[in-house]
Amino acid sequence: MRFLLTGFEPFGGGVQNSSREVVDYFNRHTLEDIEIDGVCLPCVFHQSLDVLSQAINQRAYDAVIALGQADIRQAISIERIAINVDDARIADNQGNQPIDESIVVNGLDAYFSALPIKYLASSLHEQGIAVEVSQTAGTFACNHVFYYLQHTLFKTGIPSGFVHLPALPHASPFHSSTVMTLENMTQGITALLISLKEHILTKSTDKKWSAGAID
Repeated sequence: MRFLLTGFEPFGGGVQNSSREVVDYFNRHTLEDIEIDGVCLPCVFHQSLDVLSQAINQRAYDAVIALGQADIRQAISIERIAINVDDARIADNQGNQPIDESIVVNGLDAYFSALPIKYLASSLHEQGIAVEVSQTAGTFACNHVFYYLQHTLFKTGIPSGFVHLPALPHASPFHSSTVMTLENMTQGITALLISLKEHILTKSTDKKWSAGAID
């Protein structure tokens, strides 16, 4: 079984990006029965899609999981939905700042994740890993990639989706204290990948597990 795992380069004044560090970890470490191709995407709107598209078309994958960093998150956040809009609060790494622009012109308004998000979240929770289901991936580069990924793989049957990670200790301009260590992140994503493999092999349905939000 082969998975594609993507992360992002640092952005917005950050010195590290937790998603790239996790991807780099899996490029150096193997998982039993899962081959992982890790790719770092530029934090540049359209350029990131070119790199993602090239990676997807490089070979056949059993699943594609995109990772990103969200400084305010305190848990591994499995995203539910991607929306067809860029509304950048800050500029990307090449100074682009699209506002109220479609990611795919005339594309669907939104795509749900093609990952079994409740199955994965409940599995991580049962293992004592800090996890949540997120109802929004924002409107910056992460949602940009998430939407394009779901658009590209729509109706292919390939599990795909987006997962946000907290910042690393002292790596974010918005936090001076540890949010989540790299060790905890890699343990969490390891558990997620193994759970996804099991879900694919058993061809089971997603799980009913409360992870809604009221705000």
